[in-house]
Amino acid sequence: MKQLNTELTAEGGAVPGGIAMRPAPGEPAAPRALRRLRQFFRECWRDRMSYLFLAPFMLAFSCFILIPVFMAALLSVTSFNGFAFPKFIGVNNFIALLTQDIIFMKYTLPNTFKFAIIVGPGGYILSFIFAWLIHQLPKGLRDYFTLALYAPSMAGGVALSVIWIAAFSGDRVGYLNNILLKFGMIESPQLWLQDPKYLMTIMIVVTLWSSMGVGFLAMLGGLQTVNTELYEAGRIDGIKNRLQEVYYITVPSMKPQMLFSAVMAIVGTLKAGSISTQLTGLQITPGYSGHLMTNHIDDYAFLRYEWGYASAVSVVLLLISFLIMRFCYRLFAVKEGE
Repeated sequence: MKQLNTELTAEGGAVPGGIAMRPAPGEPAAPRALRRLRQFFRECWRDRMSYLFLAPFMLAFSCFILIPVFMAALLSVTSFNGFAFPKFIGVNNFIALLTQDIIFMKYTLPNTFKFAIIVGPGGYILSFIFAWLIHQLPKGLRDYFTLALYAPSMAGGVALSVIWIAAFSGDRVGYLNNILLKFGMIESPQLWLQDPKYLMTIMIVVTLWSSMGVGFLAMLGGLQTVNTELYEAGRIDGIKNRLQEVYYITVPSMKPQMLFSAVMAIVGTLKAGSISTQLTGLQITPGYSGHLMTNHIDDYAFLRYEWGYASAVSVVLLLISFLIMRFCYRLFAVKEGE
């Protein structure tokens, strides 16, 4: 009876009943990789109902995530204009990106890092601060303030095309120009969205305004799951103020929500290149002042039809995103024993 419950041994596989299968005397053992493959298929067959329920998600994930990423990686080592058959050129696209693309090195990369460093951590910190402040309010008021902060992220495109473009319009009827002219702070209307000096700042402000999205809701939900008894125990152990409560109790107690919000902030920041196009109405911003990596990809893919090169830029962006996410996982992952 004990043999019926034995697990997979190094010498052989296991049948669905759990019996260890050893090779017959004199029969050579199967290669380790083959044994693992057989075990994998047996486990898949054993859990076939679970995989059946997962099939719709796995199919959608493969079609819209795995296959596009795989195709981008393949095209990144080719020269492809969208019409002729791709020509394999190896890593020449990546070499050209780092050594010959002046726009990328002079404008795109610095703009992307400046935008990401301010908007990413800035939006993340603001999301936590506003979530914490709303959590201190009475329950009857929380929903109204939550909706007020979350609404801009739902109406981002409409708000960009109506509110912000009107606010930064370059004529006298633009809201900002009208106010500044009325108070005598400027003598003539400013072309805010066409001036390279102001465009990046405006992009950062607008993105921060609309950054209270799913990550903000996750933090607000995480704050409501913190055990209030921990605060009482903390006061007994010597915690004296609210800041110490946040640092020693609140943040460690909601690490999963903090991690999820960090991932959403990274994704939202690195894909926010379309904001410059929405504000200015131009694919290429004046003086490349708002040119981010996503704009660089669109430039080479849809204006120049150099899809192989655009794929190489997208692969670099994917690698940067992956490295930042790995850092966030190390920072907020729940360690064993916590």
